[in-house]
Amino acid sequence: MFDFLQGYDLLGAFWVTVKLTVLSAAGSLIWGTMLAAMRVGPVPLMRGFGTAYVNTVRNIPLTVIILFTSLGLNQTLGVSLGANNFDTINFRLAVLGLTAYTSAFVCEALRSGINTVPVGQAEAARAIGLNFTQVLTLIVLPQAFRSVVGPLTNVLIALTKNTTIAAAIGVAEAATLMKSMIENEAQLIAISAVFAFGFMCLTLPTGLLLGWVGKKVAVKR
Repeated sequence: MFDFLQGYDLLGAFWVTVKLTVLSAAGSLIWGTMLAAMRVGPVPLMRGFGTAYVNTVRNIPLTVIILFTSLGLNQTLGVSLGANNFDTINFRLAVLGLTAYTSAFVCEALRSGINTVPVGQAEAARAIGLNFTQVLTLIVLPQAFRSVVGPLTNVLIALTKNTTIAAAIGVAEAATLMKSMIENEAQLIAISAVFAFGFMCLTLPTGLLLGWVGKKVAVKR
């Protein structure tokens, strides 16, 4: 029934998708948190940079960003991110592009969570001598993260699906393999169903698990 799968590394392709998702999610969480801190910080220059970055990146198609990392950074400027072979270079560039794009959405999700923390808590923290960084990391962000598990879950699911854009620069993930199979096999509907099911196996459990986590850690107000 699934003879058309023979000769293709389906699990390997989805494993690349998983690695793209995990690495990009980690990078986006770190950079997105930093951007959120800038946007609510007391320094006008940093607030301006955070605002400009988010508003710019959110309005640029992800395909353009991914192609820029390959054609602009690598082929024009020679940026290889420490890799020596074509596949590794493109994989790392894809992670960079996905991180740069997704972090803008992580930032906005976190900023909405920060806005849910009562102002009085930050004022009380400052009254006992804590500086901005201490107030943000010890008081505000822990509560903000708990209140935005749901939105961050949606960002993670979108990121998982967005990894297919990496096919544009030749990363050997699921969409790249699907394209190759469609070009060489006649069973279009069966191939599409297999890859659709594969992505459902990645995104559906993630949504259910993090949805449960979000309910458990939600801040009761």
